[in-house]
Amino acid sequence: MKTAAIFAFVAAITSLAACASIPTAGPTTSQILDQAAQPQSRFDIVDVDYRVVATQTARPAASFRSRFQDYGKPPSPRIGIGDTLSVSIWEAAGGGLFGALETTPGATPTGGARSIAIPEQVVAPDGAITVPYAGRVPAAGRTPLDVEQTIDQRLAERAIEPQAIVTVTKSVSDDATVSGEVVGGARVPLSVRGDRLLDVIAAAGGAKAPLYETFVRLSRGGVTVTIPMSVLVSDPAENIYVWPDDIITLVRAPQTFSAFGATGYDTQIPFNADQINLAQAIAKAGGLQDLRADPDGVFLFRFEPPAVARALGAPAYATAPDGTAAILYHLNLRQAAGYFLAQRFPIENDDLIYVANAPMTELQKFFLLLSTITGPVISGVVVTRGTQ
Repeated sequence: MKTAAIFAFVAAITSLAACASIPTAGPTTSQILDQAAQPQSRFDIVDVDYRVVATQTARPAASFRSRFQDYGKPPSPRIGIGDTLSVSIWEAAGGGLFGALETTPGATPTGGARSIAIPEQVVAPDGAITVPYAGRVPAAGRTPLDVEQTIDQRLAERAIEPQAIVTVTKSVSDDATVSGEVVGGARVPLSVRGDRLLDVIAAAGGAKAPLYETFVRLSRGGVTVTIPMSVLVSDPAENIYVWPDDIITLVRAPQTFSAFGATGYDTQIPFNADQINLAQAIAKAGGLQDLRADPDGVFLFRFEPPAVARALGAPAYATAPDGTAAILYHLNLRQAAGYFLAQRFPIENDDLIYVANAPMTELQKFFLLLSTITGPVISGVVVTRGTQ
């Protein structure tokens, strides 16, 4: 009977050893390092040090100022086709050319017969407007002052010292379009003094979402650049002038990262801030679990542009459809320097943080599983001995 019990015990150990794996939250640190060393591996491990942190913090950010540096303050607005103009003509004395229009339908004389306001009219496709006794006056592509001078010249021999005043009451050519899910869409006319991005956004109703979740996308001349709204607000240099036909789109895009492994939470976690670092991200995930985590096994998965991969000295494996390279950053929190590095390493949207289990945790699981198999066998041996 004792021999049979021992045989059963050995068989249990053998079956346990034949198990493919023990249930776990993910690979151990050594398993990840071994996989990265395989020739067929399509990702590279980069140990986080001060050089790597410097490379990350030196990455150029998207910028309106640098991308549109050739655009300064826009020129004075010009009248365009489709704009609505108001024309008033004054004469130095009564009884002049426009005195007869006092009773003309549509004419609005003011101050006796010394002035007349011509009904508003839209600049026609030929770029001109009609002014009584002046004919078709070119307006498109010109300033209101230019149009006033042309009207004065054409009426000089007919009216008594005429002086015209031209006002753009509605412009459809010198404006910018503001749209997006977090702002009231509008076409905003641009003023003569020049308007900046925040001026135009405010005129359209302003952003309705938190700054750290809002991004401003500017499309101009076939080029589109997107920056965080918080950067636009905090850096005056990014608040550039708006040009006619600019398209400004406000997009709400909450920034998140994911945490897995031996952390307090296995979930997707929002930044709830303009920017966070690796230390803050680990804290948001509940920190490293005392009874499970391997402080030497903190990893961050990220797809990097080829230029960044080259700067890190890593092979630029084009594993993603957009040509980015899979980089696995490895941080050792057993060393005090690792915490300083974590405070300077920036987190990006869609980053994935994984904390490996400590080797002792896997050993504990092994013995726990072993006890569930061998416990009944050992109990049988004890009972057998007691009955002999």
